[in-house]
Amino acid sequence: MDAEGKQIVPKPVFYHFSAELPGGFVSLVGPNGSGKSTFLLLASGRIVPQEGKCLLFGKDVASLPEEQKNLVASVIYQNMEFESREKVCSLLDTVFKSGNYKGKASGIHSEDLLKEVIEQFELGGLLDRGLMELSKGEIQRVLLAFSMLYGSASIFMDEPLFALEPRQKESALSYIKEFSAKTGTAVFISMHELELSKKYAEKVMLFYPDRNIDFGTPDEVLTSEDLEKAYGVPASMLKHSEDMTREELMQTAEAVLAVQKTVQ
Repeated sequence: MDAEGKQIVPKPVFYHFSAELPGGFVSLVGPNGSGKSTFLLLASGRIVPQEGKCLLFGKDVASLPEEQKNLVASVIYQNMEFESREKVCSLLDTVFKSGNYKGKASGIHSEDLLKEVIEQFELGGLLDRGLMELSKGEIQRVLLAFSMLYGSASIFMDEPLFALEPRQKESALSYIKEFSAKTGTAVFISMHELELSKKYAEKVMLFYPDRNIDFGTPDEVLTSEDLEKAYGVPASMLKHSEDMTREELMQTAEAVLAVQKTVQ
């Protein structure tokens, strides 16, 4: 309710939006609050649009039973938390056997996908530990392994790299990109690190605060001019934006705007 007692109706995140996007390895880039997470949830069928439909591989995923929905689209949510004390080795085995691969699939570099992702995401020392015993970064690496092992036709990841070391981020993105290409799995991943999007993404979606979206190759979309328009700060500052809080970015943008008005 507002000050006059009237019900507040939130504005739609996307209004009169229509698009057809190809698969492959796609990075979602843009400031906090610009709609990246909502887009991921809509596209994966985890939330239902108020009007219209979101189709994935020609299917209305939101209307599918849970198991079928998961086989079409897996989701890694932002900052997921778990209460399970089950050991990592058991969870990896369960995910591998319950998904599309049914516990039998070759990796992209070896004959055993399970062993490959354990090695790729450095999980060997975590196998006998429960999820509640793991650090944020360790949990994120386990989640990345889950997404590879389940075998969904598409994977949607919301900031899955936030707690990983720089070396681990590079290794994970390189593997996920190759996995996507060799298995035909569509991967949509949101992340703050612009340099990593430029280096690894095949396509980029740049989200603006007014809900407009640019789509194209990293060279086409991640220009200094468009990044400054999206984030409201000089492009030279954005390479450190992942270390800045949302409030700090807003304060910086306000300061830049104040200077511009003073100059004018």
